[in-house]
Formats: sequence, C-alpha cells, structure tokens
Amino acid sequence: MEVIGDLPRELFLEILLRLPAESLMRCKYVCKYWHSLITNPKFIQLHLNYNYNNNVCVLLKRCLVTCLGQKENLLSLVCGNGFSFENLDVDLSLYRKEPCLQLLGHCDGIICLSNYRDYILLCNPATRESMVLPESCLPCYPWIRNLISQTTGLGFGYDAKSHCFKVVRIVSYWEELRGSNLPHFSRAEVYSMGTDSWKEINVTVPAHVRYSPCFETYFNGAFHWYAMDDNGNEVILSFNMGNEEFQVIPMPSFISMHDHSICRSLLVWNDCIALVIYPERGIEKSFEIFVMKEYGVKESWTNVLTIGPLTRVERPLVFRKNDEILMEGSHGQMMSYNLRNKEVKDLPIYGVPKSFSTLVYVNSLVSVKGGNQMLDQRDNTGIFLFVSLNTLLVHVDIYANFC
Repeated sequence: MEVIGDLPRELFLEILLRLPAESLMRCKYVCKYWHSLITNPKFIQLHLNYNYNNNVCVLLKRCLVTCLGQKENLLSLVCGNGFSFENLDVDLSLYRKEPCLQLLGHCDGIICLSNYRDYILLCNPATRESMVLPESCLPCYPWIRNLISQTTGLGFGYDAKSHCFKVVRIVSYWEELRGSNLPHFSRAEVYSMGTDSWKEINVTVPAHVRYSPCFETYFNGAFHWYAMDDNGNEVILSFNMGNEEFQVIPMPSFISMHDHSICRSLLVWNDCIALVIYPERGIEKSFEIFVMKEYGVKESWTNVLTIGPLTRVERPLVFRKNDEILMEGSHGQMMSYNLRNKEVKDLPIYGVPKSFSTLVYVNSLVSVKGGNQMLDQRDNTGIFLFVSLNTLLVHVDIYANFC
C-alpha cells in the first residue's frame, strides 16, 4: 500500500503521530490497517517520543466542592504556550470518593494514585484504562502486641533496564506505647508491572519518610521523599527503580533546618533537583531555590534564586517551563510566576485550598496492563525516527496482508 486515500503512507503516519491519544483510540476502529498500525508497539513508542519532544503538559489534581457539599477530585491538563486547560473525564470509583487521594507519580502517560491505606491504582487518563494493584505482600504483624503498621512512602517510576513500570511501597512499624515519633523499623516492597505482583526487597530503609508539601518527586530514574535519618537529620530519601536500592541525599548544610515554620518542596528545574524553602504562614512569602547541580553530591547544592516576597501565594507546585513556575494561591486558585519579568498571573483554575498536586505529563497510548513492550528510545535522533517509521510501515503492511 503506497497511499492512504490521497496521502503517501509516510505522511499519513506523521499525521497520526501528532494526534492525541484520545483521537487515536477512536481511529483504530476505522479499519484493520489503522488498528494494526495504532496498536503496534513501535507506533506507541514513536507517538510517546513525539509528545515528549513537542507536547509536554502539566497534569493537575484538585478538589472541588459539589452542590451537596461533598469534595470530589478533578484531573485537568494545562497545555500550550498559553494557559489553556481541559478537565479529564476519568471514571474511577476510588478517584471520585477519596478527596485525599494522592497523585504519586507519572511515567510515559501513566499516573499512580493512592489513598495511602488500602488502594493503589495505575491509570492512563488519555486511554481511560486503569487497574488496581494487588494486595501487599508485607505482613501487618497482628500477632505482635502493640505493634501497628502504616504506609509511609509510595513512589512510581520506570526501570529502563528491564523496561518495566514499578511501584515502591515503604511500610513502617511503630510500637504503640513507645512514645517515639520515629518508627521501630521499616520494610519495603516493589510491584513490577511485568509480573503483576509484589515482592519484598531485602534492603535496609536508611531513613524515615515524613510529610512535606509538594516534595515527592520522580527524577533521574529514582523516586524521592522528604525524610529523617536515625540521628534526626533532615535528608532526601531516594529509591532507584533500576537496582532497587535506597540512597540518602543530604540537604544543603547552609540553610536553617529543624524549623517547623519553614516548608520544603522538591521540584525538577533545568534537569536538576531543586529544593524550595519558604515560610508555612504569612501574608508575604519569599521562596528560596537551591539546585543540586551534581546529583547526589551535597557540596553541589547552590542557592540560585529567591522569588518574592509575593502576596497571595501559598506554595510552589511545578516548573512548567524553565522560566515559569506554577504556584497555588492562598484562596485555592492557581497562579503562574515568570522568572524573567517577575510577573504574577492568576489562572482561571480553582479548587479547595491545599488540594492541588501537579505532575509534568505527556499524552500516550501506553497500556497500564503491561501489554506494550516499550523500546525505550526516548532520545531519538531524526535517523532513528526515519528508520522506525519505515520499519513500522513494513511490519504493518505484512500484518495487514494476512487480515
């Protein structure tokens, strides 16, 4: 087949690569040829690569109050050079009924959500495909008196070595009468999409995860949490999805820590980990940004920028671009701050205060069922794209001839 209608095959494929996943899900039912093309793992990877290079968005989870006074989650996308946004129609019973549902991470169009109690689910908002993960393999120790367990850390990421999506879960155990704010001990388990099962990993969890707003971050193949070590020092705890090992990353030594009136948020900026320090309360707030220029090296922390003082701003959310950061306003509205001209804009996006969570997101056809064997060619050159397009067309033609 040299042409599709009046279009050459290569041009037809280039057009399909530029369509959002929602449109492609409808297109695959047009005919067998389109179905075999759009469901081909090579096409899914090429579509993902195109969106990584051209259509990166911000995924926003927030809570709204219904007319009955109940809180309901809403997922929205903020896209484009302007501030266009659209609400996503994701029909998940857990997603609807859990106002405190946490947005844990994103990889290749798949997001992870959890209520931190009994449900963890993976979802592709574009394809509306979702799955609830199986039950944990870690024991609750019901036979040990006065010992209680709690999920303290969850993270989602991608193992580039095995081409597999993974979820890591940290469970901490407290002695009820001990009176310490640190757990007695912690254990960890990993879910792999390839096996659809959990396994406990025989490693020591070297620090204890603590809550800090907008801190949990996936970067450089690892998931990161705010934590305390056994000596009470504030650290960043990371988990590498490839070797399944924990690492403790020191905080900057030249900033004042152990101050509970100060918040710490961890973001990704200019392909580096960025730590944002700001006051928890106040009419005016200043935001100090520290960048770790060499990943994992304490001495590479550098104070690069101070934003503000700003009024009506509650906390940072995500760097949308290198020169723009999205922030939550004090009354539940989203705001943007331009680092170059120092301009603050109110965006027409609202929610329950402190219910905002955000992720950098790409639209994709990747399945949460693990059916797509990803090629992991995320840094394609034009040559790779050209060769893959032609290889894909040959494979699809061969497949179509048998249908």
